Amino acid sequence: MNAATGRAGSPPRRELAMVVVVGVAGAALALFAASRTWAVEVVARPAPLPDERTVRDGGDLLPWLPALGWVALAGAVVLVAVRGRWRRALGGLLAAAGAGVAAGAGWAAADASLALTWPLLGVLGGAAVATAGVLAAWRSGRWPAMGARYERPRGRGGAGGRPGRAAGAESGTGHDRQSSPEEIWDALDRGEDPTG
Repeated sequence: MNAATGRAGSPPRRELAMVVVVGVAGAALALFAASRTWAVEVVARPAPLPDERTVRDGGDLLPWLPALGWVALAGAVVLVAVRGRWRRALGGLLAAAGAGVAAGAGWAAADASLALTWPLLGVLGGAAVATAGVLAAWRSGRWPAMGARYERPRGRGGAGGRPGRAAGAESGTGHDRQSSPEEIWDALDRGEDPTG
């Protein structure tokens, strides 16, 4: 049963990991591209003064671009910690942030006065983030939640969690039957002393 569960649970876990890696890599690529030189402005000055050169990176030209990159990076990491509707909403936010990065970098790539390489890498990073966001919004219902295995299962008998445990505990033999760590933790959750 464990092997079957492991096999069944493994693809969603891998899918979540892949989306997080793609989102983080895309955001990191967009941030790196935004920090590179996209334009050099040269202002001629009379001799003997040298020309004045001003180097401008992607963040200088589009100040919101690095901000979206940081939002995308944080959002991709937080995907692991949230679940349900929050994960879907975060996926939508990632998709919007990635689309914004790709659109801004694409606009810069179309400008002939700017360097082409770094804006194109920004487009690639933004597209990766947007893809991760769309997948998170669409597929996240199948993904596991962080810490779900430590939560009390629902629908199990009574307030004690395990059927038949209260009777054993009342008869004085409850602590003898607690052979696994899970039963000890369940006893502590019920407010019982598992040591006697």
